[in-house]
Amino acid sequence: MTHHFTVGVVGAGRVGAVLASALGAAGHHVVAAAGESDASRARIAALLPGAVNEKPTAVARACDLLLLTVPDDMLPNVVQMLAASGAISAGQTVVHTSGRHGLAVLEPAADLGAHVIAMHPAMTFTGTAVDLDRLVGCVFGLTAGPADKAVAESLVADLGGRPMWVPEEMRTLYHAGLAHGANHLVTLVTEAMEVLAAAGADDPAGTLRPLLTAALDNALAQGDAALTGPIVRGDVNTVRAHLADIAANAPQTLASYVAMARATLDRVVTDGRLLPIRAASIRLALDEAVATAAGRSGVPLT
Repeated sequence: MTHHFTVGVVGAGRVGAVLASALGAAGHHVVAAAGESDASRARIAALLPGAVNEKPTAVARACDLLLLTVPDDMLPNVVQMLAASGAISAGQTVVHTSGRHGLAVLEPAADLGAHVIAMHPAMTFTGTAVDLDRLVGCVFGLTAGPADKAVAESLVADLGGRPMWVPEEMRTLYHAGLAHGANHLVTLVTEAMEVLAAAGADDPAGTLRPLLTAALDNALAQGDAALTGPIVRGDVNTVRAHLADIAANAPQTLASYVAMARATLDRVVTDGRLLPIRAASIRLALDEAVATAAGRSGVPLT
């Protein structure tokens, strides 16, 4: 690290407070943070004890490295407001942590002469000190102009992370891949636990943990080759039985089961592991389950 920044963070949520804390531990000086909710104030007190809680404009004026860690949909307005108020200055480094956005959203700051960087951690956060160790080895999706690439990589190194350069036009697709994998995984696992609970499991999480851990490791290492189960085997009667019991006991999970079954079916047919005639039987079972559920509820199941 060649330069110690004075750091301000606008949006002391789970991400902002943790990243600012990690930068502070790496030798930067965290001077101010903006957070209005009780949870944000508690995070500032716990993770950023030397920082004052100020309004966003005051935070921006107090630092030479401004972290914008607000929700995606709020980010354009926050940048516009700070730029219009004169809180951003030439030579300042302005970094946002949105996965979706690149540098375009920071144009009002760049127009004032600020250095702008998009730096998204590919990690889920609790907003507590537990996250600090998780930053080690975390990939950060970076977008920056040629003059700011060295600073971006230096910040990621200070955070213990690894840089991944993402072209401006690919930011949304990059973020979609992460959201599809992580956010939808949470929904999938939660629904699986609900199904097991309906089946009488007293510890659904403990039942799933070793299976899911192995499945995740295998999928990350082998991709589609890691697939097992009734669809890849062509066990249409097992799939029919799953659909019937889920519809009867955990109907809220039927739509996602059908959607994932269809996606899995397409993949194993494409790679040749399942004959099209067997796939057609499973697809028919899925279609019949959807039609039956819609008939019962009067609402189409998609």
